[in-house]
Amino acid sequence: MQELLSKPLFSIGDKFDVTLSQLLLAILFVIIAALFSHYFSRFITRKILAKFKLAEDNLVILKRLIFFILLAIITVTVLSFFNVPLTAFAFMSGAVAIGVGFGAKTVMDNFISGWILMSERPVRINDIVEYDGHLGRVIEVGNRSTMIRRIDGAHMVVPNSSLLQANLINWTLVDPNIRTSVRVGVAYGSDVEKVKEILETVLKEHESVIDDPAPSVIFEDFGDSALIFDLWFWASVGAVRELRVIRSDIRFNINKAFQEAGIVIAFPQRDLHFKFDEKSSFPITISDQRNSSKPQDKGEE
Repeated sequence: MQELLSKPLFSIGDKFDVTLSQLLLAILFVIIAALFSHYFSRFITRKILAKFKLAEDNLVILKRLIFFILLAIITVTVLSFFNVPLTAFAFMSGAVAIGVGFGAKTVMDNFISGWILMSERPVRINDIVEYDGHLGRVIEVGNRSTMIRRIDGAHMVVPNSSLLQANLINWTLVDPNIRTSVRVGVAYGSDVEKVKEILETVLKEHESVIDDPAPSVIFEDFGDSALIFDLWFWASVGAVRELRVIRSDIRFNINKAFQEAGIVIAFPQRDLHFKFDEKSSFPITISDQRNSSKPQDKGEE
């Protein structure tokens, strides 16, 4: 066994022979170096760099840089300690080149795209984005792919190259403020000035609705069964779910304020008018008239 481990596998020039034991020890220590670099970089970012209150995506970049720098330093040191020059692995260059050319093109494309995403930062961790018709929050930007948590709780794993080339909508790229709207319809005959005043008060009293830009109440249209109002406002949110909660809270407050003010939230309703012939018990004309009279049970449009 000793003879097998000490037997030269190949020679580099005329002065150096690489034995099996040297090669195995070098590979073992490189693996240990990778594990050490991973845990040490995570310790540095969580215990030391996190105290500087850096953004989470910046911490990810620093952690990744520390990992690769440590791995490179330890690898070179270990190989030098065992007298294994880097040229000892020159014989692998041909196989690596073939692998990159045929099988690793997509992997390298995603890897480089991941570094571009982290450097240019069109997408950051905790950003609310819309990708391929799905709305969600970015929870991780990895070397190969980016993970997005959708509003329904499912996780989307998107290749970095696809994310970089797609028409991506980032709702919180510049700031955490998102513009949204709530629509409500009131019965015909309602005091529209009073309706506008109530809606403006509801927006003003909600803590998540920001004052600049100021919210606005728009008398949108005369609908078939209702006078339609749109509430446009900007809200500061930290997650996709918060935006839905804000809109829900505003609808609750509108319903309560309208009930207290005696304003009816309209719903579609029809009146049918039958006209009978004097000689027949069957109607000869039927007229259909839509209105929005006061319902027995109030509800949203």
